Amino acid sequence: MKKILTLSIVHERSNILLGMKKRGFGEGRWNGFGGKVKEGESIEEAAKREIREEARIEAEEMTKRGVINFEFKGDPDTLEVHIFEVIKFDGEPTESEEMRPKWFGADEIPFDQMWPDDRYWMPLFLAGKKFSGRFLFDKPSDKEYTSQILEKELYEIEVS
Repeated sequence: MKKILTLSIVHERSNILLGMKKRGFGEGRWNGFGGKVKEGESIEEAAKREIREEARIEAEEMTKRGVINFEFKGDPDTLEVHIFEVIKFDGEPTESEEMRPKWFGADEIPFDQMWPDDRYWMPLFLAGKKFSGRFLFDKPSDKEYTSQILEKELYEIEVS
């Protein structure tokens, strides 16, 4: 079964806004802001809702940068994650029950405390490229364990 999710990263000049996941899937890891697309909601609407709920800001201008499918060995579900770059927002990033936002310079991204796939696609994201990919992990990351990548495919997409 395919689950549709969003992931939004605020990108301002040479800085990005990430959130420390405080609970649930990916707890204890820095990540973008996102989650499941609800029934009757477009993918972009879900992305805007999630960033509002998790970082307490309103995404005013965003661009879709990529789609990556994530799978876990032995799990029939595929997570289809639509990745957005938020280039204009309103409000001040504020901690929520789920996430603690923090700005990072592009040269100080905490890859060792993130999902291991991020170090592969983040350079494309930061360069303003569009991309598509697939990652197969052994099992989900959490506070104590970092997922191991068993298979990876990542392609830059030409924009027509």
